Amino acid sequence: MKIDILFPEVTGVKIAIAKSTNSLGESEWHAYVINKNLIELTDALIVSKGLEKPNGEGRKTSTLRHTLGTIEAQSTAPIEMISPEVFLFQNEFWISYYIVGDLFDKKFTVTPFNEFELQDIEELGLKGVYAQ
Repeated sequence: MKIDILFPEVTGVKIAIAKSTNSLGESEWHAYVINKNLIELTDALIVSKGLEKPNGEGRKTSTLRHTLGTIEAQSTAPIEMISPEVFLFQNEFWISYYIVGDLFDKKFTVTPFNEFELQDIEELGLKGVYAQ
């Protein structure tokens, strides 16, 4: 059971939603994993979903599962494309991965935001929001 597994504290890993522009000049939004560690993350798995209300009531998005495999040291990896319609939702990203045989697990949350509240995501060279 999960309560029997000791999870070390997650450090050096972030999740961000960022805006880019495609070749047609249109805005695209993606969620990214940012690995600031000096070591790779292996067998990375992400489960994402959006909730209209933090208590779970209201509308919900589909639950998506992504296997990212290995995320190299000091690199980024795209998770999924995000539709602006869910920016008003609380978006949750559960990440699990291994570092040298130790299992790490953490839930990141992106609270509702709008396109005018963006900050620099220096690791991506894009504007967006970090998950907490």
